[in-house]
Amino acid sequence: MNGKGKYILVAIGLIILGLMVWYFSNIVAYILISVVLSFIGRPVVDFLNKVKIRKWTCPPALSAGITLILLWFVMVIFFRTFIPMVADQAEELSTIDVNAAARSLEEPIKNLETLIAKYSAEGDDFNLKAVVIDNFTSFVKISDVSSIFGSLAGTLGNIFIALFSISFITFFFLKDSSLFTSGVVLMAPAKHEEGVLHVLDSIKNLLMRYFVGLFFEVILVGFLVTIGLSIVGLPFGTAVVIGLFAGMMNVIPYIGPIIGATFGMIIGIATNIHADFYTEILPLLGYMALVFACVQIIDNILFQPLIYSNSVNAHPLEIFIVIIMAGSMAGIIGMMLAIPSYTIMRVIAKEFFNQYRFVKKLTQNI
Repeated sequence: MNGKGKYILVAIGLIILGLMVWYFSNIVAYILISVVLSFIGRPVVDFLNKVKIRKWTCPPALSAGITLILLWFVMVIFFRTFIPMVADQAEELSTIDVNAAARSLEEPIKNLETLIAKYSAEGDDFNLKAVVIDNFTSFVKISDVSSIFGSLAGTLGNIFIALFSISFITFFFLKDSSLFTSGVVLMAPAKHEEGVLHVLDSIKNLLMRYFVGLFFEVILVGFLVTIGLSIVGLPFGTAVVIGLFAGMMNVIPYIGPIIGATFGMIIGIATNIHADFYTEILPLLGYMALVFACVQIIDNILFQPLIYSNSVNAHPLEIFIVIIMAGSMAGIIGMMLAIPSYTIMRVIAKEFFNQYRFVKKLTQNI
């Protein structure tokens, strides 16, 4: 078969593979989630496998089972602790009278509106109050607890299937660390088997460090934000919700902290909406901004260098552009998955396309 025919067959194969991934997207999602959980649990499995009591050593199946139970125990404790706080906060937000809130902020809104209208192309037609009411109404509607839990109740069956499937797959990935690798190698041509094994080994090592480090970064950032906001005067439940959201958004480099801080400021205003703006709300926002700034300094100096420099090895401008592109294609989820996806693509490019100068330059630090 000539070269052109091979390219056509490869293209057809990729199209069929893409269609199968799309059709079985739920199964693919279960496998990918299981891979991530196995990365996080791998250090525990390795530790248990080394445990030796006289002549008895911990079997791989028992190590995998204990680790899986530990992972789900942590998740259950997490949701059991934080979901009621989030629900209470959402319930409180849903009771806010948006129009009354806008009236209490009428003076600062009017001053800000005058300033914006002075430099805006719309001039005196600009109505900041209407913009605030519309956006805040949408934000409060998102917090409608009854509708959220009503929709969740209709999907309990799917959730159970997902949890069972993920647990089952994760157990075997934890028990046999080469299982996923072997499955991927089976789909690769025999002549590329060695290269595929090298790529998968590199990806596994990079992403394992990345996800484990990210897991601890989310916890530490959320903890610091919660403690800081509690110190500056926010109720503990509110501080926990903001800290949880800020920690999760911190997964997105550069942009995530801004999203988390903005969300925190909005919650800070909403929970103190009847207080005087200039003597109470404005100082509170200043203290909150200081907390977020201090946490980011600690994160940038201590946490992120240990995660991104050791796993991604990419220029900050590269990461920023990749995150913006992923966000434009898939929103917040795309931004969260941008770095691991980019890491995988760089490793594959380095192994199979390193003859190109552009690829060689882009992957020189891997």
